Amino acid sequence: MCQLLGMNCATPTDITFSFRGFSQRAGITSDHSDGFGIAFFEDKACRLFVDNQSAVESPIAELVRNYPIKSRNVIAHIRKATQGKITLENSHPFVRELWGRQWIFAHNGDLYDFQPRLSGRFTPVGNTDSELAFCYLLDKFVEKFGYHEPSLKEIFAVLHEISPKIAEYGTFNFCLSNGQALFSYATTKLHWLVREYPFQHAKLIDLDVDIDFSEVTTPEDRVAVITTEPLTHNETWQAYRQGEMILFQHGQPIQRAMTVVARLQREAQDPSLKRITKADQY
Repeated sequence: MCQLLGMNCATPTDITFSFRGFSQRAGITSDHSDGFGIAFFEDKACRLFVDNQSAVESPIAELVRNYPIKSRNVIAHIRKATQGKITLENSHPFVRELWGRQWIFAHNGDLYDFQPRLSGRFTPVGNTDSELAFCYLLDKFVEKFGYHEPSLKEIFAVLHEISPKIAEYGTFNFCLSNGQALFSYATTKLHWLVREYPFQHAKLIDLDVDIDFSEVTTPEDRVAVITTEPLTHNETWQAYRQGEMILFQHGQPIQRAMTVVARLQREAQDPSLKRITKADQY
């Protein structure tokens, strides 16, 4: 399956250090080489870079590794295709407009037999289960709130209700942002940490690169990093619990909740019920 990287910050921050290590997993330290993408928010506007080349080979990824775009909310994705062809339109993150804001979404996992009825307002461009799930979530937002933009807590409540229902169809780990905050959810694997004052030294796992954050930060900086697998050796990463949802704002978790993923509970009680997916066959 794919891997996710998210960043939520108190002040505009660049993601070059984390992305350097993360992108090595697109063919060097792992085999997630079926495309990549990264989206940066600058206020309401979003810069989106996607490529159906791997993040190791793509000139666009090389630009991102070396160009310190500063943002408060970033989502990146490296793809190992299990559903949908290796094409540009199937590369995450996906972007849509709602309530005068751009929303970005990236997913790690597989959803099988997931065929929700969409309103037509949000329609997939590609043919991945991930983009379909994104359109379905946005449809549910509009169904619940209409044309009135809700609070972050209200959005969190809807995601808390809907996400485990989608997870009934497979594995549903995701990062979602509207530029104000970053929502995240895990049914299997995600990790997170917060870097804040007094900042420390960090060393990447996937690349022989380290940094002393105390030399490049101020006391006002604070950065939450969310990733499928930990990126550094010498920092304390916290694993999401099964069915955990976390909302990050200003570089820290501001709301957390657990959901009940009934499919996973059933599989734990009776392993013979486990779905055999394409991802399991790798």
